[in-house]
Amino acid sequence: MKKVRDILDVKGLSVWSIGPDASVFAALKLMAEKDVGALVVLDGDNLVGIISERDYARKIALLGRASPTTQVKEIMTTDVVCVDPEQSVDECMAVVTEKRIRHLPVLENGKLIGLISIGDLVKSIITEQQFIIEQLERYITG
Repeated sequence: MKKVRDILDVKGLSVWSIGPDASVFAALKLMAEKDVGALVVLDGDNLVGIISERDYARKIALLGRASPTTQVKEIMTTDVVCVDPEQSVDECMAVVTEKRIRHLPVLENGKLIGLISIGDLVKSIITEQQFIIEQLERYITG
């Protein structure tokens, strides 16, 4: 059974972050530059939130606020759902489905070590299923 650590071994440990006092515009610019849908919000080394494209759409665009004058801390999600590197991919899929979220920061001993997305989870599941199919085909064809 694949674990979060297996995804991070393939994906890497790079996590894009921004500070809570940065402008939402700066966050959007960084997301666009890095081609990601969310950034973790760090105050020093402490995870204090996550900001996503969804936060922008719902809390800036729809409310008529301005992204250059709004700080990340004003719209970030502060109730961040995190996972452990030893959790299974299946457990994480259940979490993102139940909570309707797309990104899971990975904490080990309280320290941020990575970030996985629903896309990472789906890719992992597909890869594992393809491997199983190939093994079954080899077994059947001898």
